[in-house]
Amino acid sequence: MVPLDRLNEIVQRFEYIEAQMNAGGGDIAQLGREYAELRPVVEEIRAYQQAVQDIEGARAMLDDPEMRELAQEELSELEAQLPGMEERLQLALLPKDEADARPAVIEIRPGTGGEEAALFAGDLARMYQRYAEAKGWKFEVIEESQTELGGIKELVARVSGDHVFARLKYESGVHRVQRVPETESGGRIHTSAATVAVLPEAEDVDIQIDQNDLRIDTMRSSGAGGQHVNTTDSAVRITHVPTGIVVTSSEKSQHRNREIAMQVLKTRLYDMERQKAHDERSSTRAAQVGSGDRSERIRTYNFPQGRMTDHRINLTLYKLDQVMAGDLDEVIDALTADAQAAMLAEMEG
Repeated sequence: MVPLDRLNEIVQRFEYIEAQMNAGGGDIAQLGREYAELRPVVEEIRAYQQAVQDIEGARAMLDDPEMRELAQEELSELEAQLPGMEERLQLALLPKDEADARPAVIEIRPGTGGEEAALFAGDLARMYQRYAEAKGWKFEVIEESQTELGGIKELVARVSGDHVFARLKYESGVHRVQRVPETESGGRIHTSAATVAVLPEAEDVDIQIDQNDLRIDTMRSSGAGGQHVNTTDSAVRITHVPTGIVVTSSEKSQHRNREIAMQVLKTRLYDMERQKAHDERSSTRAAQVGSGDRSERIRTYNFPQGRMTDHRINLTLYKLDQVMAGDLDEVIDALTADAQAAMLAEMEG
C-alpha cells in the first residue's frame, strides 16, 4: 500500500492550493487545474484515513467486555471495506496523462478495400460524431474529402468537451470491417479496413514553431461532396518543411483556415513528441493497451454476425447496431480499466 507520509504530503499540497485560491494568490488558472486534479484523490485519501482510524478505534474497544460484541461487528464491516478502498485509492494515485483533459483531433482514412473501405471510414466518422453528441461534446469537421459514392477519402475533425482525449485515446489503430458491400451484387462478404488516429490537441506552451520552417499555400476550396460549386480561394495548406507534415483546412474564411491549420499542425508535432517519449519508455517495458501504434489492428466490426470484437482485450459485444450508432462507453470503459490494471501491475512489479 502507499506509504502514509506520501498520502499526507498530497493532502497538505491540496490544502495549500485551497488556501492560495481563497486568498486570490498565484496563477489562478494553474492552481484551479491542480485543485481539480487533486480533489478526487484527496477525497479517496480522507475516506481511507478515516477507515483506518475507525478500525484502530474499534480494536481499542475489544478490551471492554461491554463493548466487545459491538466492536467486533464494526471491525468486521470496516475490514471488509478496506481492500476496495485501497484499490480505489491506488487507481486515484496512478500517474495521469497530462493530455487526458484536452480536446482531441480525430483523423480517419480508408485502408485496404477500395470504395468499401471509404464507405466504412464514413461509418466510423458518423459513429464518433454520434458518440460526441451523446457526451455533449462539440464535433467540428476541419477537413473532409468524399468519394462519389459518399465514402470518405480523409476526415479530420476536432472534438472538444470534458476529458475528450481520455475517452478517445484508445481508438487509434486499424479498424477492420467484414460485411457484404452495398456495391457488391453477388452478396459475398468482403473485409476492408480504415485507420483512425486520435491526437491530443496541443497548447501554445507545448510547441514553438519557427515561421521560417513553414510553407503556406492558398488554394481553391470546393463545396461538399466534391462538386465545384461556390469555389473560393480560401483553402489553406501549410507544410512544415523539417518534418514534411502537410495540413489543409477549407473553411469559408481564409483567416480562420490559417488558424485551424496551424492548430492541427501543432497538434501533429506535439503528437510526434509524445510518440517519441512513449517509444523511449516502451523500449524498457512491455507495451500496453493504447500504445498508439496506428498500424495495429485493434477492432473488427462483423456485420453479418452483428458483433464487434476489440482484439486488445478480447472483448466481443453482440450489439453492433448500437456501437455504430455511437454507443461506445462499454468498450471504452473496458479499455480504460485494462490500461489501469496494467499500470497498477507495473507499479507493484
